[in-house]
Amino acid sequence: MGLGGKKADVYLAALELGSSSVMTCYDILLDLIHEGLISETSKGKKRLFVGEDPEKIQRNLKNKERLFAEILPQLQSINNVRGSKPKIRFYEGKEGIKEVYEDTLKYNKEILGFASYDVIGIMGKEWANEYLAKRIKNGIYGKGIIPGTEPMLRDYISKDQEQRRSTKVIDAKKYPFSIEINIYGHQSVALMSAKEEIAVIIEGAEIHNTMKLIFELIWDLLPEIKVK
Repeated sequence: MGLGGKKADVYLAALELGSSSVMTCYDILLDLIHEGLISETSKGKKRLFVGEDPEKIQRNLKNKERLFAEILPQLQSINNVRGSKPKIRFYEGKEGIKEVYEDTLKYNKEILGFASYDVIGIMGKEWANEYLAKRIKNGIYGKGIIPGTEPMLRDYISKDQEQRRSTKVIDAKKYPFSIEINIYGHQSVALMSAKEEIAVIIEGAEIHNTMKLIFELIWDLLPEIKVK
């Protein structure tokens, strides 16, 4: 209810004691009266204070929520006019990297990715296969630009169809990607460096759209994989 410290103690005491007088805490009581959590009565010359029924507080909270819902569109329109800055979230350690990969599975749209076998080698093939199974189960299609190393060709690229993915290959010696970049959702870009055990999620429409265009540009320039 937004109460803390002594305010919470005084309100709970008023609920427990019922109607009672008070010798101290007048300032706190005045604040609680103003917030509608305490009511004041009198008995003879005594001032008595009563904790309001919690259900009344719940009704007040619901009314506030309803009023906020009514003005939310206006607040959002003000926010849209000013524009919103990209949000950046940092993650560390292998568990942090796993958390970033889980974030890519929150959306039904396809994932565009610059991939690296380094991530699989460091995070483990078992984890990589678990993530892949989740992506397939969630119906998320993958589109990847991948260095054509022997493990990638053997374990992943040869299984594109069953793993719901389209792949194009680049020269692994000329372009030795060591991190992965995933472009996904409505405005998210994730960068994962397994060697450094660090990952970043950037949420921003302009960055997302530009990275998507860069991916598509490289994709269009690369030849199709010839299936033997």
